[in-house]
Amino acid sequence: MRVVRASKFRHVFGQALKNDQCYDDIRVSRVTWDSSFCAVNPKFVAIIIEASGGGAFLVLPLLKTGRIDKAYPTVCGHTGPVLDIDWCPHNDHVIASGSEDCTVMVWQIPENGLVTPLAEPVVVLEGHSKRVGIVTWHPTARNVLMSAGCDNLIIIWNVGTGEAMIQLEDMHPDVIFSACWSRNGALICTACKDKNIRVIDPRKEKIVAEKDKAHDGARPMRAIFLADGNIFTTGFSRMSERQLALWNPKSMEEPISVHELDTSNGVLLPFYDADTNIVYLCGKGDSSIRYFEITDEAPFVHYLNTFSSKEPQRGMGYMPKRGLDVNKCEIARFYKLHERKCEPIIMTVPRKSDLFQDDLYPDTAGPDCAIEAEDWFDGKNGEPILISLKNGYVPGKNRDLKVVKKSNVLEGKPAKKAANTSPAESKTSPHPSIQNEGKLEELLREVKSLRDLVTLQDRRIAKLEDQMSKVAI
Repeated sequence: MRVVRASKFRHVFGQALKNDQCYDDIRVSRVTWDSSFCAVNPKFVAIIIEASGGGAFLVLPLLKTGRIDKAYPTVCGHTGPVLDIDWCPHNDHVIASGSEDCTVMVWQIPENGLVTPLAEPVVVLEGHSKRVGIVTWHPTARNVLMSAGCDNLIIIWNVGTGEAMIQLEDMHPDVIFSACWSRNGALICTACKDKNIRVIDPRKEKIVAEKDKAHDGARPMRAIFLADGNIFTTGFSRMSERQLALWNPKSMEEPISVHELDTSNGVLLPFYDADTNIVYLCGKGDSSIRYFEITDEAPFVHYLNTFSSKEPQRGMGYMPKRGLDVNKCEIARFYKLHERKCEPIIMTVPRKSDLFQDDLYPDTAGPDCAIEAEDWFDGKNGEPILISLKNGYVPGKNRDLKVVKKSNVLEGKPAKKAANTSPAESKTSPHPSIQNEGKLEELLREVKSLRDLVTLQDRRIAKLEDQMSKVAI
């Protein structure tokens, strides 16, 4: 009989990076909404910030650490506070945002980050009648985006055409706390204020499975799909104890496993690594990250360890697997939001060998989409296209997101030209110059801003030289 359960992740430990590798002097948003306020990919970190006269978020290249200038350009097109942001898994330069102004906007970030404030989105998605608190991209289909609002409505968009393709109405009688795609994007699971967990087939517009009172407490719940199709939830008991539970959607009467953690009122945000089957729980207002391994052996959810720090967290970003440093045996990286800064925390498995640890890094979901939006809406599914991290992830060239709006007779104006076309299509396109014109305009804007900066520096140098000559006299 084993006294201690064997697991290669038993000794995972967390380490916060030093101050010079943090992002400092950032006014993190104070809006009362239980989202993570931060989104990360292998190129950029995006953080929702306080903004007067509307909503804004920062997009910083990962290497731009240190103190962030107050005048640093933001993404500032929303007229109300931004509530949620999510990077596109198939294009590291495209990000979606949902806001209190009832709109979803999709943005294209320039190659080296912002040099001027970005107020013009690639597309504005209008369809919600109340604030939009959740935006999340489809894991395997290109340009498919799900949004959920406080109008209890879920909309699934084809971003390539700017159309609302599916509207899931009358399924949720109250506010939707969380919405998550399954691994291949065939199903979604939601957690609602009515304390129910629902598994929905969005294309058939029907509820496949439902569990009432998954957690008895009134505080917000979260629900996510695991790689094997099971559902992991966090919530509160009737006595306000924080709970986590594991469910099989084929028989939702009883949970596979339930664990009670502590009596704190911060909502537990779950972050899941499908490759290692580890769930990281970050409580809003907590100063710790707990992590659990999920296996086929009872009790199914195994506590591993806790990373503790002094400062409470306002939000948390989670780096996709392809953005990690495999040479340091890094299995997760978080971006913890404080009141005025963002602090990276790396999770590593100690190993003596410098060789690639293939047991820690099975093939992971890469940046290529498995199917196009139209195929998914037609009923096809695609499993994630996996890549090896053996030689480290090398990002390829991302294509610009383009939107071809279907013409609307009522609008009486020509629709904007664009769509996320494949290289083969772009060669045969009758207007190949439109994409080049956009790139040219972006380059000209960057050149102009750099020229203005040089002119300012010239004036400053001349002024300082003049002052120095007066001092010398």
